[in-house]
Amino acid sequence: MDILKALNELEECIESSNKVPLTRKVMVDEDRILDILDRIRTTIPEEIRQAKWIIQEREKVLNDSQKEAVRIIDDAQRQVDQRADESEIVRKARDTAEEIVQKAELISGEIREGARQYADEILANLQENLGDILKQIEAGRFELKEMKK
Repeated sequence: MDILKALNELEECIESSNKVPLTRKVMVDEDRILDILDRIRTTIPEEIRQAKWIIQEREKVLNDSQKEAVRIIDDAQRQVDQRADESEIVRKARDTAEEIVQKAELISGEIREGARQYADEILANLQENLGDILKQIEAGRFELKEMKK
């Protein structure tokens, strides 16, 4: 990830900077810090685009699973209609159709839940990364402001 690389570089820049005697402050190369922050700003939109893509893919999986469930139900209904001539065949067809519908609903539910969990994990990871980045940026800016005082 470019963001993590840039943050590591920012941290390295701060750690390798000259220390102000008798304080916890350091003197940093302003141009280098600003360059790193600019790279972070340009990388964040890409992460957001990736998150949007994941959400779109999740929706596509949900729609596909619903279409598949409808197709399975329609297939089951056609099978029932074709075998309606004899009562024994009708009974068996109904049983089969119900099993297929139940199976389709179960599979559809599992696919939806899996897609939701996957998207939630990705978004949670992204949120955590962005939160960490924001904290590090705020800490860096705070130190820069403290240096000005």
